[in-house]
Amino acid sequence: MLDVNRDRTGPDRFQEVSRQARTGWGRRSAELVAVLAAVLFCAHYVGLLDAGRMLDGVSDVADLLAEMWPPDFGNVGNWWGPLWDSLAMSVAATALAVVLSLPLALLAASTTSPHPLVYGVARLVLNTLRAVPELIMAIVLVAAVGFGALPGALALGIHSAGMVGKFYAEAIEHADKAPIEAARAAGASSAQVILHGVMPQVLPQMADVTIYRWEYNFRASVVVGVVGAGGIGFELIAALRTLNCDEVSAILILILATVTVVDGFGGLLRKRFG
Repeated sequence: MLDVNRDRTGPDRFQEVSRQARTGWGRRSAELVAVLAAVLFCAHYVGLLDAGRMLDGVSDVADLLAEMWPPDFGNVGNWWGPLWDSLAMSVAATALAVVLSLPLALLAASTTSPHPLVYGVARLVLNTLRAVPELIMAIVLVAAVGFGALPGALALGIHSAGMVGKFYAEAIEHADKAPIEAARAAGASSAQVILHGVMPQVLPQMADVTIYRWEYNFRASVVVGVVGAGGIGFELIAALRTLNCDEVSAILILILATVTVVDGFGGLLRKRFG
């Protein structure tokens, strides 16, 4: 009798599973079509699908590249100082971001925040910090403290704190709860729980995030230098304003070489601390 019932329900079960699979595929296909339609609409809206305009732009870029070649390294001796300014700016900004983001991350993680209200406020602060572009921060800070590497380091550090703090908070929230609960059960204080139950688990992820952010900050230091925040970006915008295209290409090559070295060194640090 059991075998007969099993035989009767087997085809019914198969049909039910097949129906659910078809329904799921249909829903996912509709979602994919909707996403593709939105992407195509946005691409058309900004002119990305305008073939004629794109081809004209390619020819103009080709003419510009012809003017930039060969690169002129005649003033390379004057660029080492600004290049060092950009590198120092990125290191200082990353250190500032870590100092600001670590306490905010502890308050913005649901597992370590002392109160839901504190959690919400900390999340809002992190959102605010990363919502303001570093270029806008640099413009404001240049007006506040003057030209040089200081406003650039402040702008990069404050903006980075919002992003680094978010990643820190996510890492803390995804930490294994067993060591945390064990520390609390043993009577550890909140500081001891964080020090012995949370931090040993998340330090490798925090190191990865910090190193990646340092690499990003070096590249971003070129951008903030354009608005007077010092560094090699200031030399780049000066060459652009005087239409010295051959010097522009030389500075870009120097930046590319330095970025490659920074990324390689960052990879070594991730292997060491990851």
